[in-house]
Amino acid sequence: MKAGFVEKLIGRLGKIGPEDVQNYFLRLAQEKGFLETVFNSIQEGIIVTDAKGRITYLNDAACQLFGLEAEDSIGKRLDERVRGLDWNALSCEGAVSRDMEIFYPTNRFINFYSVPLVIERQDSVAGDAVVGPPRSAISATGEQVGHAIILRDITESRRSEQQTIESERLNALTLLAAGVAHEIGNPLNSLNIHLQLIEREARNLDGSKRAELQESVEVARAEVSRLDSIISQFLRAIRPTRPQLRPENINAIVEEAVRFFAPEIKDRDLVVEQELRSDLPLLELDRDQMKQAFYNVIKNSFEAMKSRGILRIRTDMDESHVIVRFTDTGGGISAENLSRVFEPYFTTKTSGTGLGLLIVRRIVREHGGELSIESSEGKGLTLAIRLPHLDRRVRMLEAGDSKSTSSAN
Repeated sequence: MKAGFVEKLIGRLGKIGPEDVQNYFLRLAQEKGFLETVFNSIQEGIIVTDAKGRITYLNDAACQLFGLEAEDSIGKRLDERVRGLDWNALSCEGAVSRDMEIFYPTNRFINFYSVPLVIERQDSVAGDAVVGPPRSAISATGEQVGHAIILRDITESRRSEQQTIESERLNALTLLAAGVAHEIGNPLNSLNIHLQLIEREARNLDGSKRAELQESVEVARAEVSRLDSIISQFLRAIRPTRPQLRPENINAIVEEAVRFFAPEIKDRDLVVEQELRSDLPLLELDRDQMKQAFYNVIKNSFEAMKSRGILRIRTDMDESHVIVRFTDTGGGISAENLSRVFEPYFTTKTSGTGLGLLIVRRIVREHGGELSIESSEGKGLTLAIRLPHLDRRVRMLEAGDSKSTSSAN
């Protein structure tokens, strides 16, 4: 293998004169600058640490992934700059590959591939350090001086995999839905009929027996109604429904959803603060479906808060989307549970069905939008709905564009 410049320099250390030192330093600086240019041009993040886990180099991609500044990070321990990183798991003797989820500056999935950096230490057979001795008189031993870490953003593949799993899960639920609804719906109708008959017979009784029987009938009827509601929510959550799109004012839908909860807001002494941007464009929406999505989000926020809690609803926009943010002062969700909030029937509430957010996400996706949740346990929750106000799925080419396009390739 052809020796590089650095290897040649090491081999000639004993022959370098003072006048050559400056030239060699210039060559070293040029090679260092070239390598940095190469590393900064690739998409994968690269981090180099010393044996104690202190950062000695990181490229632009690594800085962007973790929201770091290179100047502030050099010389600092990697696990200090990246909170929650388990350095011991990455600093093993051999190569290590780990997939990790990060939440700052954005929620992403990252693959860490860490390999130890080992430098061959050359000593003479007698143990004395020599410069440029014959190879036959050298025994090479390895010294670990740090780690090289390659970072790959695998967010898209992970999310694609999750969507595939969710799609398969929903398909399985859809196959069961019709049978479950039929098998449960018929007995519920029969129970309702017999409860009416029992209530009619109870009218012929007197005194405490009539009151006790009437109370039992009401309890049973409430449970039947609750089961019927669960079935209805289940069917709405998984049954595809094509939205009937019309130009709508998103602020008006938010205000209507808040008014619906006015009695509960008053009874529980809750505060709803609305900061609605006035210059939002009309959006192509199904008003009833979007209202249902807002109902579920607001209801979840109210259930997560105690009396005198605060829900802040804010509308805004960027170049392509209108954003509706709901921020509450509830107990929040732990990082472990945050990844499961869209699983059917998963809930942290004692009386929840675990279908509310599933319905919200389905509605938002059918409108071409995106839904995201940010939360930490004990610090409330923010749910953001992004709805497109520009349709950029198709771009028609002007006459002659095909020629200019082909000539540019």
